[in-house]
This record gives sequence, C-alpha cells and structure tokens, in this order.
Amino acid sequence: MATRKLNQGEMPLPDHAFYGLVWAGTVLTERVGRALTKAHDLPLSWFEVMLWLASQDQPVSASSLGNSTMLSRSQVSRVLDALQERGLVTRTPSTRDARAVEVALTDGGRRRFEEADATRRECLAPVFTDVLDEADLKALDEVWRKLKQHKDA
Repeated sequence: MATRKLNQGEMPLPDHAFYGLVWAGTVLTERVGRALTKAHDLPLSWFEVMLWLASQDQPVSASSLGNSTMLSRSQVSRVLDALQERGLVTRTPSTRDARAVEVALTDGGRRRFEEADATRRECLAPVFTDVLDEADLKALDEVWRKLKQHKDA
C-alpha cells in the first residue's frame, strides 16, 4: 500500500504556521549541522558561538553569549572550553567586571569561522537564500524578533 502525505486540511492557520516554523528550523538545522561537521569537524553549537563572536568588534562576556545564543549557560561554557582547547577563542579577565571573563575569536578562530560560514552559506543557498527574496527574509526577521521579544511571557 502506497503512503501519502496528509494535506493541511482543516488545520487552523496558527497550528500550520507553528508546524512550519518547527519543520523549517529542524530541517535547516540538521542540514547545516551535517555540513559543518563533515567539512570542518565543527558541531553546530560551536559554530553558533563563533557566529556571535565573529559579529562583535570587541570581546564579549561569556554571560552575554549565554543570553544571545540558543544554548544554556552551561552549554556555552562547555563550548568555550572546547574552542579554547583548540585555540579558536581566548578568555581574558574583564576590565569592566572583576567577576566576568571576556571571550574573543583568535585569528585562527576567525579563519576557521570564515571557512565554516562559507560552507553554511553554500549549504543553505539552494533551500533558503536562493528561494527567499529580500522581502521574505525581512518578514522572517520581523517574525523572529517578535517571537523572541515574548519568549518569557
């Protein structure tokens, strides 16, 4: 007996939209994770931390990484341990807060990130950036920002 996919049918729009977000997040995350691991031996969680660090023009506190990424603070700490062990980040005492540590990519970390980021972009192009136009990307960005603002509601 052949199997078939179900259609949206009578599913309410909010349910279908939520499913779409979950589906897209899962599929794209798995795709990128596989590509980064295969090409660079770089888990997606490491890449996520490196992405946030690469977008900053100066070192950032480890706690702000925990607030910005989708990782818990303990996960961020473990990722930073692994990245530092491989010479990809530095941790230095904060000049602003004696209790805090600031993190930055090393030159080698920045090169590794740039290589991995090129892989990520290449991997996403046929299923994301080549499919969506500027208006779609702006709309997704706006949806993401609205949802993030209310995450603790």
